[in-house]
Amino acid sequence: MAPSVGSQPPLPAKVGAVVVAAGTSSRMGGIDKIFAPILGLPLVAYALDQLESFRPVTQVTLVLDQASVQRGRELVSQRGYKKVHPVCSGGPRRQDSVLLGIQALEPCDWVVIHDGARPCLDHETLERGLQSAQETGAAVAGVPVKDTIKNVSPQQVILNTPDRKCLWAAQTPQVFRYDLLLDAHSRCTEAVTDDAAMLEFIGYTVKMFLGAYENLKVTTPEDLAVAEIFLRCRIKVL
Repeated sequence: MAPSVGSQPPLPAKVGAVVVAAGTSSRMGGIDKIFAPILGLPLVAYALDQLESFRPVTQVTLVLDQASVQRGRELVSQRGYKKVHPVCSGGPRRQDSVLLGIQALEPCDWVVIHDGARPCLDHETLERGLQSAQETGAAVAGVPVKDTIKNVSPQQVILNTPDRKCLWAAQTPQVFRYDLLLDAHSRCTEAVTDDAAMLEFIGYTVKMFLGAYENLKVTTPEDLAVAEIFLRCRIKVL
């Protein structure tokens, strides 16, 4: 049985956010993807703009590679962000960077974790995340997979074909009770790829809510071109 999360704080409540962007951009061919220009703005600015203008969020921590911290502070000043403070350096693993970001926040009721490399964040997804997290204290954006997925051995032999009806691709934002996420970080020392996996590992129930297919994570130079198309369409609509 999953641990009880107790009574849930009603909305609206104090909501903090951590934008995690401390990776090395190893698959970007020498490009620092976090500050790569898209339509005249650094990539990370798009997610920060959405969080800055999302009323429930009252504070944002930006976590960067140590070499990029000053550049991040300059961006905050140039864009006139009021909620983004502090800008801090990350740790050796993603979960270490997230924890440093959480610890830099003032205590709050809820915390939104978002990858800085996902520029196509929008308010509707944030709202769905906050609503979904009310049920269990933890919720993750995702989309149903479209492709057939194969489980493959190290020798590239297909082991099985899972039913894709049950498969979703996880994204961010991920929304958690602040105290619940801190508890997970203190109890889970295993290396994980996202914060939801920490809660799953120690037995908490995590909800999945609908993200968006355009909410891609920029990992390769080709992803930059795709993100630009999505963002250009958004600007035209606005």
